[in-house]
Amino acid sequence: MARIIVDGDDLVVRLRWWEKAAARHGDVRVPLDAVRRVTVEPDWWRALRGDARRGLWIPGTLCVGTRGHHGGQDFAVVRPGAPVVCVALRSGVPFGLLAVSVPDDVDATARGLRRLAPRIDSSTCAREAIPVPGEI
Repeated sequence: MARIIVDGDDLVVRLRWWEKAAARHGDVRVPLDAVRRVTVEPDWWRALRGDARRGLWIPGTLCVGTRGHHGGQDFAVVRPGAPVVCVALRSGVPFGLLAVSVPDDVDATARGLRRLAPRIDSSTCAREAIPVPGEI
């Protein structure tokens, strides 16, 4: 199962070899400064936004890869039945959201990321919705 780690000034979603093959993508690395908000989604399916693009999508079994929507794209490594750490990112990085089912305690992982991210937005504990085209 994928892991979220902090490597220097970067947040890294470290994938196992088979997850890399399924996602057709390597480890995801973004600057820690790009982390805007970290939340925990108890319902795994709510962490998936948009439609499946590149990767492997087996409903009820495994969701790994990129998902696209009109606001950009997200990267997901999600297993049904497990809570998901959702990391919202600022613009300027390839993804708007990283959604990862982690094997460790999700609350501890989220707290650790909130503590280490220098520009975290703690105004709300909720995850933001995808912006609707034409809305201000």
